[in-house]
Amino acid sequence: MSELDVPAAVAEVEAQEAELVLTTFTHEQAWALGARLVELATERALPVTIDIRKGTQQVFHAARPGTTPDNDSWIERKVAVVYRFGASSYLVGLRARAKGSDFNTVHGLPLQEYAAHGGAFPVRVAGVGIVGVVTVSGLAQQDDHALVVEALREL
Repeated sequence: MSELDVPAAVAEVEAQEAELVLTTFTHEQAWALGARLVELATERALPVTIDIRKGTQQVFHAARPGTTPDNDSWIERKVAVVYRFGASSYLVGLRARAKGSDFNTVHGLPLQEYAAHGGAFPVRVAGVGIVGVVTVSGLAQQDDHALVVEALREL
């Protein structure tokens, strides 16, 4: 297994965030996105918890077999990173890593409140900005992130 090329990963995730900007984000779209994530996870037998927020309102939540309440804790901490830093939890963590730093140490933030690990992706609407967050927890961080990106691309 090769070592992650962090600068290349940062560039890739920044490009994903620039690409995945929606024109609207309704409750119906949030439900469709959540349902698609559940479908993908079911097809692949992935033990993930899925969470979608509009603002601070949780509008979709599903926990697949093999998950635990700890996944919900990870979701809360990843979502906090997106809302505080305005970028995906994976990108925020990668940027710290690219500087040779630990995210929580650099920002003086407790790990029990903020987790800059992959899986929480900002829902952006053109001309508005971040209006929500879609999060997956249960896999390796790059896989959580990739599953969210895959479903958002379909939306």
